[in-house]
Amino acid sequence: DICDDPRLIVGNISNHQLTQGRLGHKPMISAFSCLAVQECHWTKTIPNHKEQEWDPQKLDKYAGIFYFRFWHFGEWTEVVIDDLLPTINGDLVFSFSTSMNEFWNALLEKAYAKLLGCYEALDGLTTSDIIVDFTGTLAETVDMQKGRYSDLVEEKYKLFKELYKTFTKGGLICCSIEFPDQEEQEVETDWGLLKGHTYTMTDIRKIRLGERLVEVFSTEKLYLIRLRNPLGRQEWSGPWSEISEEWQQLTAADRKNLGIVMSDDGEFWMSLEDFCRNFHELNVCRNVNNPVFGRKELESVVGCWTVNDDPLMNRSGGCYNNRDTFLQNPQYIFTVPEDGHKVIMSLQQKDMRTYRRMGRPDNYIIGFELFKVELNRKFRLHHLYIQERAGTSTYIDTRTVFLSKYLKKGNYVLVPTMFQHGRTSEFLLRIFCEVPVQLRELTLDMPKMSCWNLARGYPKVVTQITVHSAEGLEKKYANETVNPYLIIKCGKEEVRSPVQKNTVHAIFDTQAIFYRRTTDIPIIVQVWNKRKFRDQFLGQVTLDADPSDCRELKSLYLRKKGGPTAKVKQGHISFKVISSDDLTEL
Repeated sequence: DICDDPRLIVGNISNHQLTQGRLGHKPMISAFSCLAVQECHWTKTIPNHKEQEWDPQKLDKYAGIFYFRFWHFGEWTEVVIDDLLPTINGDLVFSFSTSMNEFWNALLEKAYAKLLGCYEALDGLTTSDIIVDFTGTLAETVDMQKGRYSDLVEEKYKLFKELYKTFTKGGLICCSIEFPDQEEQEVETDWGLLKGHTYTMTDIRKIRLGERLVEVFSTEKLYLIRLRNPLGRQEWSGPWSEISEEWQQLTAADRKNLGIVMSDDGEFWMSLEDFCRNFHELNVCRNVNNPVFGRKELESVVGCWTVNDDPLMNRSGGCYNNRDTFLQNPQYIFTVPEDGHKVIMSLQQKDMRTYRRMGRPDNYIIGFELFKVELNRKFRLHHLYIQERAGTSTYIDTRTVFLSKYLKKGNYVLVPTMFQHGRTSEFLLRIFCEVPVQLRELTLDMPKMSCWNLARGYPKVVTQITVHSAEGLEKKYANETVNPYLIIKCGKEEVRSPVQKNTVHAIFDTQAIFYRRTTDIPIIVQVWNKRKFRDQFLGQVTLDADPSDCRELKSLYLRKKGGPTAKVKQGHISFKVISSDDLTEL
């Protein structure tokens, strides 16, 4: 009814500009443009697209329906729609392609609106939200100004390396320029870019130049990024634009050899420096499909905030400001096995837009807190005496909040929360790291009462210990290398700290927790020197760790093996120890 020879896709899906229409949503156009960049994603969202294509030669096989797949709250969901589209005077009112007989984006938008309940439910969604629902990727927003990427050279190239790795692994990336007020939206900058407009990354290259080009550009390497304006207009007019001096220096053969080519209108190259200088926000959507075999990069779990009259069963304690109830929230522990890895944590609430027509409220304000905890913690946190607060997300009423941090080796407890306590809702927690982090929920408050526990004695005392440092350690020779580490023991259980390299003044901040049958079982903190063949014992302290003991920071000299009266050795440790008769206090 709309045109002759209608097609789902005309030619290559990425070759046509898209328009949002009279009632369309701009983030949808940006998400469509991103989706079209990576074939591995759009062929999953539009499955069997050739079989779904309208063929005038086979009209008897055309049923007037299309189906699409969306990643919806952790699961792939198939949505089937008919081929009717909303129009005014024969013109599509939502998104459409400039190729007037192409309809993949209009039909995909309709299917997505059906998934969420109605077209109105698309209002307020961010580009990242839509991309995640189209692809199942994990989204991270990068504040370019906060990261100071235009000023800090090392950070700039670290960002390039991360973007390159993400893009080559099938990730989707888009960027935008902020606008201080509504009047400046879509205003053109001095270099031809539009404020408040989202551009899609279509290529990223690190190029080694030949001898002739090194002389031309005065550098051995070029770091270039190719972007696309989904609307196909207002291109970049600065360095590396089509009319720039840099581009004119390259012959056709140079461009082919370097692989820096344009594929359609609205597409342009720019240098890494100009990219970092001009754009304010990056949306990085990582392709995190876990392999059947090999290293698992993504951990995810569906949880729920629930209300219960019993405080030990209540799982809706509100944000960190509600100190009395905060730790009643669900708690999840994960392990970072090595220093220096970036961990991306994403908390998504069940989108309430689906229920808007039924009078249900919009999204709740959500967020989460992150704590570095004991290396051997197995039970829920009850009080925060020694735990380091390692990070906190933004608290906001969006569908998803996230936190991206480089974390040290150790155990971390993540506490997802609503801003207000006493409310119920489902959530999806996802954690991405290049090394496995083994995400699991902490459900028990203390050790279970079992026949085995009763036979050997059920714990009566819980003890937390943090060893802050070991200083003035023994060094036999002036040029001897000392690589100290800790072993914290209680009965047959022990915790071992990471090794500190070449120091006699080591900072550890190592935490451990022990459930003890009696205070007659001491806690022993040993300091060892890591050696190639046989480790060297440097000394130890023996602690009764009675509940009545002082809970402040203490310092004790190291001693030889043999208890608290053994001969003193060189060096001392600083520590804090807390014990309680209440197994749910710590």
